[in-house]
Amino acid sequence: MAEVIRMPLLSDTMTEGVIAEWHKKVGDTVKADDVIAEVETDKATMEVMGYVEGTLLYIGVEKGKAAKVNGIIAIVGKPGEDYKSLLEDNKSAAPAAPAQSAAAPAPQAAPAAAPAVDDAALKEALKNATVIRMPLLSDTMTEGKIVAWHKKTGDVVKNDDVLAEVETDKATMEVMGYADGTLLYVGVKEGEAAKINGIIAIVGKQGTNIDAILAAENAAPAAKAAPAAESAAPASTVTTAAATGSNNNTDGRIKASPLAKKLAEEKGIDIHQVTGSGDGGRIIKKDVDSFVPAVAATAAPAAQNGVAPAAPVFVPAGQEGYTDTPLSKMRQVIAKRLSESKFTAPHFYLKIDVNMDKAMDARKAINEISPVKISFNDMVIKASALALRLHPEVNSSWMGDFIRHNQHVHIGSAVAIEDGLIVPVIRFADQKTLSQIAGEAKGLYEKAKNKKLQPQEFSGNTFSISNLGMLGIDEFTAIINPPDSAILAVGGIKETAIVEKGQVKIANIMKLTLSCDHRSVDGAVGARFLATLKGYLENPVTMLV
Repeated sequence: MAEVIRMPLLSDTMTEGVIAEWHKKVGDTVKADDVIAEVETDKATMEVMGYVEGTLLYIGVEKGKAAKVNGIIAIVGKPGEDYKSLLEDNKSAAPAAPAQSAAAPAPQAAPAAAPAVDDAALKEALKNATVIRMPLLSDTMTEGKIVAWHKKTGDVVKNDDVLAEVETDKATMEVMGYADGTLLYVGVKEGEAAKINGIIAIVGKQGTNIDAILAAENAAPAAKAAPAAESAAPASTVTTAAATGSNNNTDGRIKASPLAKKLAEEKGIDIHQVTGSGDGGRIIKKDVDSFVPAVAATAAPAAQNGVAPAAPVFVPAGQEGYTDTPLSKMRQVIAKRLSESKFTAPHFYLKIDVNMDKAMDARKAINEISPVKISFNDMVIKASALALRLHPEVNSSWMGDFIRHNQHVHIGSAVAIEDGLIVPVIRFADQKTLSQIAGEAKGLYEKAKNKKLQPQEFSGNTFSISNLGMLGIDEFTAIINPPDSAILAVGGIKETAIVEKGQVKIANIMKLTLSCDHRSVDGAVGARFLATLKGYLENPVTMLV
């Protein structure tokens, strides 16, 4: 009997996946462990296996197109087997796609003004060229930013060549054209964004009439053009609103060298007021160095009747201003998830001081023999993992209508990157040695900073740790990372005067704050967990038993 292969759920936030490549075609024999396709999700490009044996009878999604999670992407069965009955269940959902184009008939008058499309020329062009569109790399993505082009117009392109790098909410992804030929057209410049499914490049035979392809794209229903115009409007508004006092930005962009821009920023000079002396009116370093604000001419009041003014007149350098930074997809997800956590989960906080004198001595001794340098954060991860094993109530997840008590200990360790915060996960941390934790953590942090983490490396945590001690923060409270029931905030180690047995002494104190979800963790439970954690850190040898 024929078996249906559906779009798998490859990410906790995934709603659909884009078929990046088919490794099998209709009629091919498929084994259970064969990779049949590659799917682009919001986090990474993943391989999809059918886990069935037979002949590939049907492919439901073309390369470059998206399929909803659980949607049919292929059918495998016996040669000649009738599989059409299996598609009946999906027919009710199929009309939804055309409905979208029919639902947005807004500017129907616009196509009348566009030049007529030469269908014959278009068909001929499409025979000799492949249109490469912006892929869907995230379930919340509406556009992608071209970070870099690896090919330029006129270059020869092979099927597996990386054409460009596209920035998403989680990572910078490589985009392949999956076509052989010459790069005939680049539709988006580096640093600019393209809407999902918008043409970013065309690859094909030299001499192909790409104008026919572009004309057909421009003559498409205005449903595509309208959002593009809306997204472009804010950018042009910001640029023109700031453009005062300079005529070197006739195309809406300031022509200035990077050094000139940096100097202007450091000196508080509005770059729009500077007149450029370089090629085409480009602003260069000497223009910024010699710039004098227009109001400066009136800034030096002359002494009248031999009487000097009481005080010099203040002349501001530059003018009032601000910059609006659009939210990245990553920042939007962080805002959404943490807002839900903070305003849904009833947080309460437990604080404790830990004497790290013995831990400092132990770390020094361990690092003399460890193949990997052990940090204090590695020690906190190990101690937390062992404490969670003794207090499983804290190693739990709030699931809405039930509490999940996890039997494994996966520690998420928050890392700040340029676009926000991501939480790589150390799996089975309670079973690993300090050197194993240190080596794995170092590799994950490096991947996080380079946006190379895979979904399994930043999901599945049962407890989280946020450490700001290395940034000089003594103590703070952290927002719980859902669905975890708790998160540990770690401050810096600071020399502090303490009283011990009636005598004042100096100790190295580290402050810990445990944020707990009161729906799943009670105060006494959290307090006992912190006491155990304190015991491990104040006497590290107990972690080795």
